[in-house]
Amino acid sequence: MSRSFSFITFSVFLALIMALMPLPFSLEPFRPDWVLLVLMYWSIALPHRVNIGWAWCTGLIMDLAVGSPLGINSLTYSVCIYITVSNFQKLRNFSLWQQAMLIGLFLALYHLLQFWLNHFLLDIYFNPAYLWPALIGMLCWPWIFLLLRKYRRHFRIR
Repeated sequence: MSRSFSFITFSVFLALIMALMPLPFSLEPFRPDWVLLVLMYWSIALPHRVNIGWAWCTGLIMDLAVGSPLGINSLTYSVCIYITVSNFQKLRNFSLWQQAMLIGLFLALYHLLQFWLNHFLLDIYFNPAYLWPALIGMLCWPWIFLLLRKYRRHFRIR
C-alpha cells in the first residue's frame, strides 16, 4: 500500500471521526460536512486518486455510521465530487476565497439533494437551518485547504 493512499485514507478517517463526534444539541445544526470537505480537497488536489469511487465508498460508510437510508450520502457525495473532479483545473486557478464560495455552493447542493431524497423517502419538510452547514463549511474551507495542502507537500503525496 502506498504512502499517499495511506495518508488520504487517514485524513478521510479523521474526517469521519469528526463527523460522528457528539456535539451539544444546540451546535449540532452548525456542524460542517467534514467528510465532504476533505473529499473535495483531495479531488481538487489529486483527481486521479480521489474520484467518484472514493466518494461512493465513503458515502456508504457514512450511511452505515449515521443510520441514514443506504445510498443517500453515496449519491450526494458522488454528485459533488463529480462536479469538483470535472472542474478541478478551473477550481485550482481560483483564489482561496473564490474557491470557498464555490465550495459553499457545492455544499448547499449537497444539502438540497439530501433534503430532496429524504423528503421522498422519509417525508421530512424543508427547514432553512439545513443550509447552515454549507455556510460553516464555506468558512472552514480556507483552513482545511491550507492544512491538507501543507501535509500533502510535506509528505510528498502525489
